[in-house]
Amino acid sequence: MNHGDEAPGRRTNGRCHAFGDDALGDLDAVGLVDALRSGDVSAAELVDAAIARTEAVNPALNGLAFEAYDRARTRAAATRSFGGYFDGVPSFIKDNVAVRGWPTMQGTDAWDPRPMPADGAFARVFLGTGLLPLGKTQMSEFGFSGAAEHPRIGPVRNPWNTEYTAGASSSGSGAFVAAGVVPIAHANDGGGSIRIPASCNGLVGLKPTRGRIPLDKETAQMPLHLVANGVVSRSVRDTAAFLREAERVYRNPKLAPIGDVTQPSKQRLRAAVCTHSISRGASPEVRELTLKTAALLESLGHRVTEIDNPVPARFKDDFLVYWSFLAFAVTRSGRRMFGPSFDRTRLDNITLGLDRKAARNLHKLPLAIRRLSASHRITARLGQQYDVVLMPTLAEVTPPIGYLDPTQDFDTVMDRLVDWAAFTPLQNATGDPAISLPLAESANGLPVGMMLTSPRGHEARLLELAYELEEAQPWARIQS
Repeated sequence: MNHGDEAPGRRTNGRCHAFGDDALGDLDAVGLVDALRSGDVSAAELVDAAIARTEAVNPALNGLAFEAYDRARTRAAATRSFGGYFDGVPSFIKDNVAVRGWPTMQGTDAWDPRPMPADGAFARVFLGTGLLPLGKTQMSEFGFSGAAEHPRIGPVRNPWNTEYTAGASSSGSGAFVAAGVVPIAHANDGGGSIRIPASCNGLVGLKPTRGRIPLDKETAQMPLHLVANGVVSRSVRDTAAFLREAERVYRNPKLAPIGDVTQPSKQRLRAAVCTHSISRGASPEVRELTLKTAALLESLGHRVTEIDNPVPARFKDDFLVYWSFLAFAVTRSGRRMFGPSFDRTRLDNITLGLDRKAARNLHKLPLAIRRLSASHRITARLGQQYDVVLMPTLAEVTPPIGYLDPTQDFDTVMDRLVDWAAFTPLQNATGDPAISLPLAESANGLPVGMMLTSPRGHEARLLELAYELEEAQPWARIQS
């Protein structure tokens, strides 16, 4: 491998990426593990290359929330001091989980940063896999929006075209992995926040089954666990390897293990395809791309049936009642949660608008939680008929910067958000796993994700099918 000194940070035709002739090359995380074990590269070389790539593209992409380069370099200089399969592979952690000594700002600047006293439950798993974080990545404020466009922090931009959003809430992680800064990064998903940036940035994004990977204490205390931790990556094998390694650190005894999924299955599946969400149909362009993916499944021997969405229309209102309650909780308890410097006037219009909405609808919350908690029965019945369900990840193609700008009128931006991210919230309520794969491309050359879901505990099935689709129709490369 040639570790030349060609500078990363290339920008052509609106694209911005960091792939270059350095220690990282264009390898995925599993490839870097192989290179480390063979002695072709060292952890120190990988970290230095990832830092250089971060510095090269962050001015354009704005994905960095907090840098911890010195800590990463110190750890890289130690000889496998942390252990784990990925030991020495550089990565990032999203800025909404606790890491000892680092601040957690949740995509806002509404309080003064303060270092966390200890690693949270998720960071202990992430670090236990050996991944070596260089810092934290940007997100939308508290993860409430599908685009990170904070009025003071600024927007996180899509490396495929910097005039477009990188999606959210795991926006910085998505942008950096797609741009080649690191091969894999932490993401989590409370309404689509792994799958949305995976779709926008041309990545693999799997939301695991509820309870598969632990949550930090504050999130775990919520009355309904919408959030699931995971990663975004450029290859199916990286996501599969992360889940395998995470399971070695933490195992939920209530779930059958995923195990080591390394290839497609020979089993042919019963697949449903659905292009109508709870509230709307996919756009004509996205519907056509979804049906093309269904045809690909059929050509591979899977049995495909088109279905209507089985979820009642009231799901949307129930989800928004609970979503707005989360904003109410952080807004009204800000000083207790984040310290005396918390200033609610520095929150954006989405957070404050959701807080107001919750205050008007608190009487609806108990019934909304009960119905959302019972929604898994609907998909469980569907799972008796079909092994997987194919849907578009998003109802429309990726919008430009400004479309979900939180300085706009609250009702305008929320109507746009709910309309765009119409397909992803269901699996957060049911707890089912779902994966977005970059199997399509819009007319303007941006990635379009296709989402596959299966019943609870069946991540292995999704990964096996994802391997098959990746092999049959390799996704576009940003550096091509």
